[in-house]
Amino acid sequence: MSAGDEVMKDLQGPTTPDAATGAPTAEVVREHTGMFGVHGTGDTTGYGGLVRVLTMPAAATRPYGGWFDEAVDVLAEVLAESGVAFDDAVERVVVTDPRRRAEGEPPSTDAELTLYVRREHLVAVCRVLRDDQDLRFELSLGVSGAHYPQDPGRELHALYHLTSVTHGRRVRVEVTCPDADPHLPTTTGVYPANDWHERETWDFFGIVFDGHPGLARIEMPDDWPGHPQRKDYPLGGIPVEYKGATVPPPDTRRRYS
Repeated sequence: MSAGDEVMKDLQGPTTPDAATGAPTAEVVREHTGMFGVHGTGDTTGYGGLVRVLTMPAAATRPYGGWFDEAVDVLAEVLAESGVAFDDAVERVVVTDPRRRAEGEPPSTDAELTLYVRREHLVAVCRVLRDDQDLRFELSLGVSGAHYPQDPGRELHALYHLTSVTHGRRVRVEVTCPDADPHLPTTTGVYPANDWHERETWDFFGIVFDGHPGLARIEMPDDWPGHPQRKDYPLGGIPVEYKGATVPPPDTRRRYS
């Protein structure tokens, strides 16, 4: 575990409704003190008093605004025709809008629709998003990963950024899997270009994409131990040797007495 993990702690369980409005509230996953994972006498950053709270967004409530409602309704309808209930496939719908101010106001052009999809339905959802004429998210801009070690049962996240060239729209699909079972189905059968992005996500985060045509490291050497963008990977990686001198990782360079 890295030094920063010692100051991260679980604060709250599953998302709970707001007592006053009944609307779901954001889930607090952890509180992080300091910067770059360094704290205590080893913190030379000047950010020792910084406290950051990591939260997972709450589900949005209807109406979502703009084209979001129509897209979700179409997705639900097409999934139902194939025998898949929307609530079984999609955990929650999240709308993120940094410019939205008043309730009921339409979303801005910066608003983003995110579908949190259960992994067993990932391929089916992606296929509907790509093929339905009213959705047509025919372009995947890639797959990226995230690691939340203090979020039990869903520590690993894969994020898919989809674009509809036909309609000029964007949507995010997010899927989780646990550290103990880091498997997701490959989406290369729907978006062939995800081949390279899934390899990179496996390389850096250790998510295994079942059915991938050639899952192997793409950035690190084949015999590299571990996955270097995970939060439990040692800060700084390995010591660096330069002109005969060894420079240790950042979290071991200096201590105050």
